[in-house]
Amino acid sequence: MYIFEKNYKNMHKGTLSKKAEILIHIVYWFLMAYFTFIKNPIRARLYVPDLFFITYLIVFILTFYFHYFAVMKFVFKSFQWKRFFAGVLVSYLFFTALRWLIEQVITHILFQRINYTNTAFLNYMFDNLQYSSMPIILSSLLWFVIYFIRLLEYNQIILEENKSTEIKFLKAQINPHFIFNTLNNIYSMVYFQSDKSLTAIEKLSQIMRFTTYESQKEKIKLSDEIDYIKAYIELEQLRHQETAFVDLKTETENEFEEIPPYILSPLIENALKHGKTSTENPITIDLKVKDKKLIFKVLNDIGTQKKDKLGGIGLENLKKRLEIYYPQKHQIKFTNQNNQFTAELEIDLK
Repeated sequence: MYIFEKNYKNMHKGTLSKKAEILIHIVYWFLMAYFTFIKNPIRARLYVPDLFFITYLIVFILTFYFHYFAVMKFVFKSFQWKRFFAGVLVSYLFFTALRWLIEQVITHILFQRINYTNTAFLNYMFDNLQYSSMPIILSSLLWFVIYFIRLLEYNQIILEENKSTEIKFLKAQINPHFIFNTLNNIYSMVYFQSDKSLTAIEKLSQIMRFTTYESQKEKIKLSDEIDYIKAYIELEQLRHQETAFVDLKTETENEFEEIPPYILSPLIENALKHGKTSTENPITIDLKVKDKKLIFKVLNDIGTQKKDKLGGIGLENLKKRLEIYYPQKHQIKFTNQNNQFTAELEIDLK
């Protein structure tokens, strides 16, 4: 029963509202009245509630809500079986004492009538054991229904919060990884006194603006991701002092289509980091978006430099984010064949 303790103490305020809970209670009492009277209109016409039916109804409702608001709250704050049985006993004693007060004392004073002529203690307590069971059981059942509605909503909130936290963590992994690589590139250009180092710094500044502002958004325009990719490629071209070792083609029906930031760039970063760069066999990048389907393909010759394990930080990160953003709506495939590495990504944007 640990789940009851944990979730009762941490129940989120954003779950089932008080108004909704009151509405459930109204529906509950309507159904009770329906099955008691309305379902059998003949019985309802013939039956005239007497004094002790009314008093029992009063005791029933008071016990119902005493058990609902006081006892159940006490029991499941820190669930233990002894607390549960103690709570049931308290509700039973509450029902019995209240019924005695109303039907044996108050009605005698007001109407000179009492319900029980045999007021032997054991007889009275045993008889009310049966009558008290109904409000206690029904109150417990309604409390459990509302509790589990709140529990389901609370668990959904926790899942959303965990999802948001994981996305933020994955984004935090991306930025340092990219900055580390880019600063190394610029360091090399400055070290060799390249006249393009200032241009590289300007490009880095442009990319950092994207990293600072756009990457914090849940989704961005596809055109912004493409601009980021182009700036990244230009930095690499400045470092290699070549301009034709990347062949980028884009064909999109709607440049305002929205995607999560950094959902395409890890495949390009991987190709530029581990691929063999040359103008004769350039890295080819092909992006198509048609009929709400994104198809992205990156192909590169495998370089001789030391490579990370397939996927590395960037691609493993990408896989996790795709699972979060597009569960069962994406496919990602890596192929290593004929000394060429191919990364293919398909996303259903519907």
